Amino acid sequence: MRILIANDDGIDALGIQTLAKHLAKKYSTLVVAPDRNRSGASNSLTLTRPLQPVEVAKHSYRVDGTPTDCVNLALSGQIDGEVDLVVSGINHGPNLGDDVIYSGTVAAAMEARHLGRPALAVSLVGNQHFDTAALVITSLLEDSHTLSLPTGVLLNINVPDVPYEALKGIRVTRLGYRHKAQPPISAQHPRGIPSFWIGALSEPHDMSEGTDFNAIEEGFVSITPLHTDMTCYSAQSSLQRWTDTVTL
Repeated sequence: MRILIANDDGIDALGIQTLAKHLAKKYSTLVVAPDRNRSGASNSLTLTRPLQPVEVAKHSYRVDGTPTDCVNLALSGQIDGEVDLVVSGINHGPNLGDDVIYSGTVAAAMEARHLGRPALAVSLVGNQHFDTAALVITSLLEDSHTLSLPTGVLLNINVPDVPYEALKGIRVTRLGYRHKAQPPISAQHPRGIPSFWIGALSEPHDMSEGTDFNAIEEGFVSITPLHTDMTCYSAQSSLQRWTDTVTL
């Protein structure tokens, strides 16, 4: 099995380097990642200029674009041949609840699923024990042949920032959600131009039993299956009744 490794923290980030080191022990790997930190890039594609992949080491490339660009180029066959699976990460920090809307890490896995490859997104809920997250992925891949997922489903994996032996186990979870984000913070500009930092994420609002937030809080690895069908099926009937009264 050949694995494409991508991320949103950039090709020099400790998370992706640690993941690549561990996976290369058992699998053929290809690393294609942004040339700098592109956290929060979500599913954006670069459409206004050409992209320039640069080989920085054997089977390792940096791209002057987004995480989605990286996966798109790699799976199109433009970079170093075919792959069977995509693993995006290890992200520096969590991708829990509504974080997945903004996450470039999750978006890279989502692009892989769009293009017909199974995909995992993995995040460390901290910035210390990257080996723990890499070992979790290695363990999961050992039995991946027994996993059958519906078309278009990817796995969002979050790992507590603890030594591997301190993990309590694995829980299959649903997304929780946070309170609304903190307001933007004013930034001093030397020329007096109005400038702002985007506000920080808020604390969880729903971290009840069964959520990814709850699993992490209790020391478990969280695995949440995600799909891209954003249709709200429960709203369709009331919406149909409303539109039936509208004359165009």
